[in-house]
Amino acid sequence: MSINLSKGQRIDLTKTNPGLKRAIIGLGWDTNRYDGGADFDLDASAFLANENGKVINDIDFIFYNNLKHASGGVEHTGDNRTGDGDGDDEQIIIDFQKLPSHVHKIGIAVTIHDADSRSQNFGQVSNAFVRVVNEENTIEILRFDLGEDFSVETAVVICELYKHNGDWKFNAIGSGFSGGLAALCRNYGLEV
Repeated sequence: MSINLSKGQRIDLTKTNPGLKRAIIGLGWDTNRYDGGADFDLDASAFLANENGKVINDIDFIFYNNLKHASGGVEHTGDNRTGDGDGDDEQIIIDFQKLPSHVHKIGIAVTIHDADSRSQNFGQVSNAFVRVVNEENTIEILRFDLGEDFSVETAVVICELYKHNGDWKFNAIGSGFSGGLAALCRNYGLEV
């Protein structure tokens, strides 16, 4: 049975689910209809960070232009440019056994592509969620619904998976940023 988390809650992933080897991080959202004239294109990304929370190499940033980490530990399944339909709009698959040893945290974020030029922000996004699914048996382990707490933000760190005493845990973050993808990259130590 899936567990629904609130912002700030943390939960064990691999310790309480010892068979969890590959997890699907499913992300979904809807956009509110408005007269802006441009479609929304939301993009999921993963920042593979060290124990200090910083990405030490550009190849440790997984997004629509770098879909698969060289280790095979993280793979983005592809960019959904519209977000139409039910269920997951984008997915990131994590293979815990293949993650490089320097990776202690994986930040999962969603940004709005060209948000400033299109006058778009997360105040116009609704029903945003992240869920973690065991790929082997397709059972949903947990779900975090973001709520409607955003206004001018153009990027959101949805959650972080982090290593603690050799096990992986999930942290429901839901923290917004102005400045889009560039602001997120700087937050995780990448040069923009």
